[in-house]
Amino acid sequence: MIAAPASTRRAGPGRPREFDTGLALDRAIAVFSERGYHGAAISDLTRALGLTAGSLYKAFTDKRGLFLAAFDRYVALRADRLRALVEAAPTGRAKIKAVLDFYASDSHGLDGRRGCLVVGGAVDLATADTEIAARVVGALAVNEDRLAALVALGQADGTIAPHLDAALTARLLLCVLQGMRVVGKTGREWAEMAALADGALKLLD
Repeated sequence: MIAAPASTRRAGPGRPREFDTGLALDRAIAVFSERGYHGAAISDLTRALGLTAGSLYKAFTDKRGLFLAAFDRYVALRADRLRALVEAAPTGRAKIKAVLDFYASDSHGLDGRRGCLVVGGAVDLATADTEIAARVVGALAVNEDRLAALVALGQADGTIAPHLDAALTARLLLCVLQGMRVVGKTGREWAEMAALADGALKLLD
């Protein structure tokens, strides 16, 4: 991920305007998530980021470079949010419920219609770009491994059925989570997604 300090200093002659890289990437995440990589024109990105094309290229080289930086930030920020929720839950089952609720929350309303950058990256670019494919595979693998560990934890603490195959159950849950983000693009209500999260818990019985 590209890191640059925010600054309010006025740019001198010939110097590009300095900017808050984190804020710029957050805005890029919104554009790429909603429109996809190919659907996001440079003009869309410069307008959303509040940058000239020259400043964008100087900071990120090209649109692909901006996408990679946005993807890394997106994955890191979501991982931090999810980690806090999981750590606060008391049992393996409760931790998986927290994960399901987290995805349900992001799969309705405006956030739901905007979509998931991992899903969008997988659909839009992963078949043709090996570096992006590796990032998508890595992000999904981290999620699947986390779910498998939580299933095993729930089996150890007695809140998840002991006969379940932890790896297979984790993969099923991963498909549910990513499917929620896809379905959320069609415009869903919170109640629908919350009910889906509750229903997915039956996979643990």
